Amino acid sequence: MHEQLNTLLQTDPDHECEGLGRDKVCVRIVAMAELPSRFGDFHIVAFENNRDGKEHVAITHGDVIGASDVPVRLHSECLTGDVIGSLRCDCRDQLETALKMIGKMERGIVLYMRQEGRGIGLINKIRAYSLQDDGLDTVQANLALGFRDDERDYAVAAHMLMSLKVRSVRLITNNPKKIQQLTDYGITVSDRIPHIMASNAHNRFYLETKAAKS
Repeated sequence: MHEQLNTLLQTDPDHECEGLGRDKVCVRIVAMAELPSRFGDFHIVAFENNRDGKEHVAITHGDVIGASDVPVRLHSECLTGDVIGSLRCDCRDQLETALKMIGKMERGIVLYMRQEGRGIGLINKIRAYSLQDDGLDTVQANLALGFRDDERDYAVAAHMLMSLKVRSVRLITNNPKKIQQLTDYGITVSDRIPHIMASNAHNRFYLETKAAKS
């Protein structure tokens, strides 16, 4: 697996790319390394986005290069949840559960994408939190700031998978938009694996709103 990834690292920057999605996103593999973790043994593959220079990573387990029906989780960066352990969302639980799940499988991928705050960025997410403190729900807060309820575009994820020669996935998600966008960008979603976390007193209303309105 390490040799296959190293070959991709050497050849991926040379491939032609017309770009995907509304922003003509094109990502390229720029670095890779082994990544032992408390969830299992992984490799981490770093990608750079040609449009804005954002760095995304694929956390891979097992032989995924060119494989079919690979279990895949798309995870958008959440500093407050992933790092600080905020109870306002379930992001950390989703990330850790996905890594544990994939670490026990024959193969799988977690795509960790720099899409903080469902694509509105960290500062605007904190502004949205402030509006929620004043009584708005998560969708109302985004709209009040001039954004859609979800600003994410999964062209980045689709191109990351293509760079890894993965064309069909079993998607670990509860979000039909992820399935639809990957399909629109040429990735076959052969199956959906539910990914439901327990709520708490701080995030219950947020999760209910997200399920009902997003």
